[in-house]
Amino acid sequence: MDDFDYDLPPNQIAQEPLADRAASRLMVLDRQTGATEQHVFGDLPSMLNEHDLLVVNDSRVIPARLLGHRETGAQIEVLMLRPTDEGRWLALAKPVRRLKEGERLIIPSRRGDAADAAIVLREKLDEGQVIVEVDEALSSHLDGYGRVPLPPYITHQLEDDDRYQTVYAQQDGSAAAPTAGLHFTDAVFEAIRARGVDIAAVTLHVGLDTFRPVTAEFAEDHHIHSEWCTVPQVTWDKIQATREQGGRVIAVGTTSARTLESLGQRVAKGEPGPFDGFTSIYITPGYQWTMVDALVTNFHLPKSTLLLMISSFAGREHVLDAYREAVTTGFRFFSFGDAMFIR
Repeated sequence: MDDFDYDLPPNQIAQEPLADRAASRLMVLDRQTGATEQHVFGDLPSMLNEHDLLVVNDSRVIPARLLGHRETGAQIEVLMLRPTDEGRWLALAKPVRRLKEGERLIIPSRRGDAADAAIVLREKLDEGQVIVEVDEALSSHLDGYGRVPLPPYITHQLEDDDRYQTVYAQQDGSAAAPTAGLHFTDAVFEAIRARGVDIAAVTLHVGLDTFRPVTAEFAEDHHIHSEWCTVPQVTWDKIQATREQGGRVIAVGTTSARTLESLGQRVAKGEPGPFDGFTSIYITPGYQWTMVDALVTNFHLPKSTLLLMISSFAGREHVLDAYREAVTTGFRFFSFGDAMFIR
């Protein structure tokens, strides 16, 4: 993993989104030659061609960050990841070491006219994970108790939680935003369509691995958790039409790329077509890409699985050279930072 490290001054970690989503900077990387260009994100439509297909992840971030307390009064934080059974969720809790199975945790309402809710810790798993049982008040009105969870390098909560949602978010279920999509606006989509580029959606609900650093010395020793993803029939049809017309399949974000490559693995096994289910695909250098021809992405953390993925797509040296250029020319990094178009 030390081969996928780079130096980043802390002041280049973007703490807030820009007022104009499309005003972010855009680095364009030629994955064959390593050549780079610098633009603004609003220039992206001019780089797309007729018959290209842009594939976005339409997952919506749920207000999954719950702040509450134990019955002793001690403060706790619970991050809801995904439902497992009726009334039960997989979650992260801290400080998990002190919590006991069967313990009742109180979650105060964020609305003055609503009662506090309770969750019961039913099972402690590994890596800070727990199974919790959620009462009806909280499960049916999560937005009245929780906030959207921001990455740990963001130091304060947003005034407007919608700025951590893409403009096309539809399907509730993510514990973090597919952040490459945060740069798109309705005007950018209009310009993209005007060039004869089609747009399709997949869904991948972002889960635990967004919050989990790689601690292994070697990439192959890291374990990827499963995330739920869906490729609908209309998107499968558009992918086939794009291939027939000689266009490119362009993934918006690493979550869309993982979903498309999960589709590619199914096609390789003779199982083409739409699907939904869990994926644990882990893309590292040496992987043979099957579905994605170009990628819109953000700048990722050092020694992360996402940096491994884009290094697989564009080559480690090309990627790290582009990152060093981005650092020296003042690009903003991570979730609310600037973007990269790898083609």
